[in-house]
Amino acid sequence: MARLLTVILNWRSAEMTLQSAEAALVALTGIEGGLVIVDNDSGDGSFETMSRVVAERGWDRGPQQVRVVQSGRNGGFGAGNNFGIRAGLPGGERPDYVYLLNSDAFPEPAAIRALLAHLEANPRTGFAGSFLHGTDGEPHRTAFRFPSIPGEFEAHLRFGPVSRLLRRWIVAQPIPDRSGPVDWLAGASLMMRQDALDAIGLFDETFFLYFEETDLCRRAKLAGWPMDFVRESRVTHIGGGSTGMKTWQRIPEFWLDSRWHYFRKQHGAGYAAMATVAALAGGALWRFRLVFQRKDLGDPPGFLRDMARHHGRKFVGRGRPAE
Repeated sequence: MARLLTVILNWRSAEMTLQSAEAALVALTGIEGGLVIVDNDSGDGSFETMSRVVAERGWDRGPQQVRVVQSGRNGGFGAGNNFGIRAGLPGGERPDYVYLLNSDAFPEPAAIRALLAHLEANPRTGFAGSFLHGTDGEPHRTAFRFPSIPGEFEAHLRFGPVSRLLRRWIVAQPIPDRSGPVDWLAGASLMMRQDALDAIGLFDETFFLYFEETDLCRRAKLAGWPMDFVRESRVTHIGGGSTGMKTWQRIPEFWLDSRWHYFRKQHGAGYAAMATVAALAGGALWRFRLVFQRKDLGDPPGFLRDMARHHGRKFVGRGRPAE
C-alpha cells in the first residue's frame, strides 16, 4: 500500500488549521501514512493550542498519527512546507507521496483518495491538484499556464479582444471540466510524487510567499514530471485565510520579491525586465480605459508604481540578488 505524508502549514490560524486537519483525517481514512502540522513560528500560542487539542482528541494515537511541530521561524510557505516534508512519516519510513493542504482548505471525504488514485494510475505524472471551490460553491481557479511576457500584458490589460488574441498565454486558464494536464497547480491541495521531489528538490526558500509552487511545478515539468488537474478531487477553500490577501491596501514587498525572483530564475534578468514592462504597459492602458469606463481598478493602490520602483531597483542591482 502506498504511504502518504500530509503536511498542513499554520501561521496564526490555529482554529482553522485544526478544522482543516479534522476534514483531512476523514478523507485519509484507509490510507497509510501520517499527518504533520507545522507551526511557522506564529508566536500567538498556536503551537501550544494545536498540540493540546491534538492530544485531547487522540489524533496523535490514531491510524493517521498527527504530530504538531515547530519550525522555529516564519520562513514563508515553501520553507514551512519543506520543514514538514523533512519531518517525514512518524516511523521514519519514506513516503511514496506528499500531500500539501492549506490551513484554509477542507477536503471532501473522497478528495485525497482521488488524487492518490490518479497518481497511482499514472506513474509518470509528478503532481496532482484538486478542484477548489469557495464556501459558496463558486469555483476557484487553480490550474494555470506558466507566466510569460504576453501573459503579463494580457493579465494587466484586461481587454477581451486582446485576451482572445493571446489566449495561448493566459495564465489563469478557464477551469477544466475534466481531469487532465496543466502547466502548474495551486499549492492549496497538491499531491506530489516523492520520486519527483527526490529528482528536483523541495521548494526554493528564496520565495517567502507566492510563485513558489509555480517555480516547483516548472522545475518538475522540465525534469519530465508533468502534472494533472484532478476534477474529481473537490476541496472547499477560503483563500487568503492566513495571508490577508483579500484586504491588501498595498502590494506587499514579498509578492514583488517573489515575482522578480521567479522570472529572473526561470528566464534571466532581461526577460524579467521585459515581463515587467509588458505588465506596466498593460496596466497603464487599463487605467486609461477607466477614464471612460466605470469599472473597479482591480489592483491595490500604487500597484504599478510599486512594481516599477521595486523591479527597477532589482534590475540595476541595488536590490537583494536572486539566488
